[in-house]
Amino acid sequence: MLRSLVASLALLALIAPLSISPAAAQQPARSECLAMSNAAPRATPVALRQAAAASDEVAITYAGHSTYFIDTPGGVRIATDYSGAYQVGRLPDVVTMNRAHSTHYTLFPDPRIPHVLHGWGDGGQPAHINERIGDVYIRNVTTDIRRYWGEDAGGEMIRDGNSIFIFEVAGLCIGHLGHLHVPLDDSHLAAIGRIDILMVPIDGTYTMSLDGISDIVKRLRASVVLPMHRFATPLEEFMQRIGQQFAIDVRAERTLRISRDLLPGTPTVIILDGV
Repeated sequence: MLRSLVASLALLALIAPLSISPAAAQQPARSECLAMSNAAPRATPVALRQAAAASDEVAITYAGHSTYFIDTPGGVRIATDYSGAYQVGRLPDVVTMNRAHSTHYTLFPDPRIPHVLHGWGDGGQPAHINERIGDVYIRNVTTDIRRYWGEDAGGEMIRDGNSIFIFEVAGLCIGHLGHLHVPLDDSHLAAIGRIDILMVPIDGTYTMSLDGISDIVKRLRASVVLPMHRFATPLEEFMQRIGQQFAIDVRAERTLRISRDLLPGTPTVIILDGV
């Protein structure tokens, strides 16, 4: 009987490594952009190099205000700060939202949109986005936000009420700052990681001052900067604030098609057509 028990335990030892616990199966996808930011200079994770080599271009279309449409090589369509007011082409598969104004979210999105990601949490808890949808990995970094409704509008800060969304696709690290109201400290920058393409609000009043947002742009050092919230600030003033180390590229079209191999060698502000 003892010999039978030993044999059974040995069999279990062989089988156990092959089984996957529910907790292990639910582990989030690994961020290659964070891995890249923590690597030695010029080092690129193998998985990210493979993704870049095997994929086509990403299309980024400026719809208006702070809504960009991101079309991935795998056919996933994402809309940032989605309110439903700015629609270009087909309905998105994924929408991200922030809660500052109704121009940045909707509580009644089209029910045909399968993935609705809120940049704010429920019950006082921060939003935690960590999802792989098709060929894109989406995560968020929360920041505080000013209250814009009720008696305390404009005064009280809501902890973790805004999300910076990061989209990792085709070897690119794409960041959207959302309705950013506060400077980013070192912990924010560490959580964001490497950014290749950065969507930045440049209104200078409703989000952050031009000096504040310019400092963030410089610190994140993205290869491509895409301005949004462009209704209040002359683009020339924004360009003066971020300095001469950034080139400027004004396009007559609304869509930028880009891959990792096509990232500019000099940090460049690309202004797509739109308002």
